[in-house]
Amino acid sequence: MQSEGLSRSAIGFIGAVTASYALNWVWAPLVDRVRLPFLHKWLGQRRSWIVFCQGLIILLLFLMSTADPVSNLFLVGASALGIAIVSASQDVSIDAYRVMLFRRDEMDEKIPWASALATAGWQSGYAFIGGTLALWLGGETIGLEWPSVYRALTIFIALLMIGVILSPEPLEQEAAEKRFDHDGKEMGPGTWLEETLFIPFTEFFHRCGLKLGLGILVFLFSFRLGEAMLGRMSLVFYVELGFTTEQIALYSKFFGGFMTIVFSLVGAFVNTRFGVIRGMLVGGIAMAGSNLLYAAMSMVGPEPWLFVLTLLIDNFTQAFATVCAISFISYFASRTYTGTQFAMMTSISNFGRTTLAASSGAIVDGLGGNWMLFFVLTTVMVTPALLILLWVGKLLGAYNGGGGTGQGGDPNQPA
Repeated sequence: MQSEGLSRSAIGFIGAVTASYALNWVWAPLVDRVRLPFLHKWLGQRRSWIVFCQGLIILLLFLMSTADPVSNLFLVGASALGIAIVSASQDVSIDAYRVMLFRRDEMDEKIPWASALATAGWQSGYAFIGGTLALWLGGETIGLEWPSVYRALTIFIALLMIGVILSPEPLEQEAAEKRFDHDGKEMGPGTWLEETLFIPFTEFFHRCGLKLGLGILVFLFSFRLGEAMLGRMSLVFYVELGFTTEQIALYSKFFGGFMTIVFSLVGAFVNTRFGVIRGMLVGGIAMAGSNLLYAAMSMVGPEPWLFVLTLLIDNFTQAFATVCAISFISYFASRTYTGTQFAMMTSISNFGRTTLAASSGAIVDGLGGNWMLFFVLTTVMVTPALLILLWVGKLLGAYNGGGGTGQGGDPNQPA
């Protein structure tokens, strides 16, 4: 969009299609419970939905490759919205699949590592394929048209489908897939709808309590808002600062993605040693502080050494915070309604990151293009979340004293 001359505000607002990640809790119960014909019998509940969503993404990505953002911005936006909705649906099954791979007594030890590998896997697609490879193909050296780049990406998604098909089934069967009630009788339509659409949400607040449940959701909403504001505008900032597309691909995507994968494993080690709450507190402070390096870049200009240093520290803090957040959510997601409750918590977290962050371009424009002031603003945005985290940490003492997380662990304590 930037190469076609669209404004910062337009780029920021069209990114609002990713609000689907903040709304997937609405249809997550259906992804949790509805069995896809043929695919379910072949791949099971979780993998069948993942493969189905990947197939839809291939079709929508090809459709987007046929549109021109200048002459047909609507089709580009509609295709991007479709991809976001399907991808958000895929996330419901991926998150539930990851949690269900482990027994209850393995949660403390293995969930931080699983969260780290989830972050590493996401970065592998985002940074190496969707980032480095895509920018390299569409950059100054290769110079492919963006429609051809999008079509090339469909090949990689098709390869990912093979990986999902070859992946193992969860060790435990999910109670959420049952068609029978607690008395062993087959559910009627009314009971099935109640179990599917309402019970997953009410069970969360019944298990956690209203005060702690709301505290968890408010914290997740506000924790990564500043980072999202920065992330939405980062590529625009790099270009305006004077870096080439290929420099961005090398430094931001390839180097940054590699560092995120390495630091995700470091974050898992810290979480298993010191506990998720302490890890999130440290990670939140470090994540906000790293934004000040972007402010320094805006004053110094396109210096590769400062770019690399900024990415090194920023990717470390982001990976650390991401692993903490995924582990935090995993502790509070029911194993019976895993996909729905995970989607509910990640949706709350993503609402600030995807919906409110759509105004990031308008904020930069409102500041007269003052990037330094913008990055300072993203730094202070984490303060309310850290205060809420301290309050949640106090509530967790009573919560664990009253029966724990139900997952076999205490997020305040090391594994």
